[in-house]
Amino acid sequence: MLLLFRITAILEGLSYLALFAFSMPLKYWAGLPQYNIYVGYAHGFLFLAYITLAVVFFLEKNQKWDQLVRLILASLLPFGTFYIEERYLRTTE
Repeated sequence: MLLLFRITAILEGLSYLALFAFSMPLKYWAGLPQYNIYVGYAHGFLFLAYITLAVVFFLEKNQKWDQLVRLILASLLPFGTFYIEERYLRTTE
């Protein structure tokens, strides 16, 4: 379970970066919106998977509520899921 959550956290962070560093500039600066659709779908799926796994991880490990809030807030910030994976998920093994 923890390995799946760590992988999802990394993939969600990468999809977030791809969305804002790759597909959004292509959409608005180059007039190519089709890439944004696919990257957006992938990011949306990974975001929902990350949130779901964060709640499952929280319930399995009997963490404090502030830990769940950190996990969810990290998904909203660029590089946040990388920080969570490095700081919290590697140390809970």
